[in-house]
Amino acid sequence: MTKRQYFSARNGKNTGENFPIETLRELIFRIYHFFHEKEYYQEAFGKMCVDAGLISGTCGSDIEGDFLRKLRKHSIWPIDDFYMSYSDDDIFDVIEVLFDLVSKPIEGTYHDWSDCGWHYYEFDKNLGQEEFKVEINEILRDYKQGYELSNDGEILLLGDKGLNFLLEAKIPEYDLSNVDNRVEIAILKFRRYRASLNERKDAVRDLSDVLEYLRPQIKEHMLSKDESELYNIANNFAIRHHNDKQKKDYGALWLSWIFYIYLSTIHLIVRTINRSESS
Repeated sequence: MTKRQYFSARNGKNTGENFPIETLRELIFRIYHFFHEKEYYQEAFGKMCVDAGLISGTCGSDIEGDFLRKLRKHSIWPIDDFYMSYSDDDIFDVIEVLFDLVSKPIEGTYHDWSDCGWHYYEFDKNLGQEEFKVEINEILRDYKQGYELSNDGEILLLGDKGLNFLLEAKIPEYDLSNVDNRVEIAILKFRRYRASLNERKDAVRDLSDVLEYLRPQIKEHMLSKDESELYNIANNFAIRHHNDKQKKDYGALWLSWIFYIYLSTIHLIVRTINRSESS
């Protein structure tokens, strides 16, 4: 469940534009410790026992080295030492690693000597990741243009306000290999953090290919003028082919416009086809 916004956020006075990276660093640091104190990282990082010393988790005894191997970056771990110097890229890297490592403790034994605490032996990674994702996304959605941590643990752009519902809406089952999977891959390409213009253009081309596959159905269910305009966009803007007559000097705003037009059209056509076939 999405948490409600408070007064200043509802009234546009506490939005991403006024959300500096210093605040993001502090929030991520505190979210990490929130889960660490609940032992959600005991499976990965182990536990310090008053009797046995460090009982290593899945990351081994050298957690800093584990982060170095995963991210190929120095000065990332321990988070307590370095979080105030994190860049955007560093923060998003750390969030994705923490997502991979979090797991909810389920079963364990309590070691009461010197109040050592719980030693867990059973964990639920899916539950831990879901809870972590909910807390992180409450923060990421309000940072700059808006981000979210996906179910696969990847930082993605939320999308343009008012249109991001299209990115979340599922294409009705139609043709797994030629439509459904291709649309899903195109959306992922388009939403990836720091996706280049070429990568976004490639995502638009993927949707154009889906529309080409659906062309016979488009002819049946759309006016011919509408159909021709769709393909003019693809052909004239150097998306599907390449020649010296095509327009090439356009940026992210133009690509977003074309992407959402194509995506919404695919939704329309597939739903129209399914409705006609079921009636």
